[in-house]
Amino acid sequence: MAELPLALPLLSVNVGLPTVIGEAQGMLVVSAIRKTPVRADSIHLTETNLAGDRQADLSVHGGPDKAVYAYSALHWPAWRAEHGLVAQAGSFGENLTLDGADEDEIRIGDVFAWGEARLAVSQPRQPCFKLAMMLGRADIGAAMVRSGRCGFYLRVLRGGEVPLKDVRLTRLETRAEAPSVRALFEALYDPKAPPDRLAGFAATPGLAADWVHAFETRAAARRK
Repeated sequence: MAELPLALPLLSVNVGLPTVIGEAQGMLVVSAIRKTPVRADSIHLTETNLAGDRQADLSVHGGPDKAVYAYSALHWPAWRAEHGLVAQAGSFGENLTLDGADEDEIRIGDVFAWGEARLAVSQPRQPCFKLAMMLGRADIGAAMVRSGRCGFYLRVLRGGEVPLKDVRLTRLETRAEAPSVRALFEALYDPKAPPDRLAGFAATPGLAADWVHAFETRAAARRK
């Protein structure tokens, strides 16, 4: 694990509003997954959103546990080489495009400073059909699961006006015993994950409630 401090350059902040991105089963699909870079010196951050950013379906997106989504630009070369994707800021629906932030070195509960704001890593990102629809690649979800290049969500501990120019997100707190983003992501999709391991993940301080429930449910099912 990387030792403190870990300072991640912020390459781009991206926001978007709900819009039609395609059609499925005869119905229009509305999503805010299409994000564009913000051209300003600062932006307001609340416990659920960045200014100018929204979610179309609050039953599965948004909320305090998924206030801000971060993704690493270090993954772009692999996506371009392996899948021919035009990877750039906002390509994966992320709010924060970071230089660094490998899923192996970021841990659940890690606290980062963004100017005066404070954010904590809450969960990995699960790919959904809207990502596939936006990118025009039906196989992108499976590719993300195989590669572990999922990115992560952040919970806002302290919001406010945050800077966008020449900024680094600096890690202030981490727990060596906390699982990495990659470890949790891989366990979620591993049908043979041991129940004790799943139960241990469910007890991770700071883990999003939906993930706690998922690991508890799977641990109980595996013990039967």
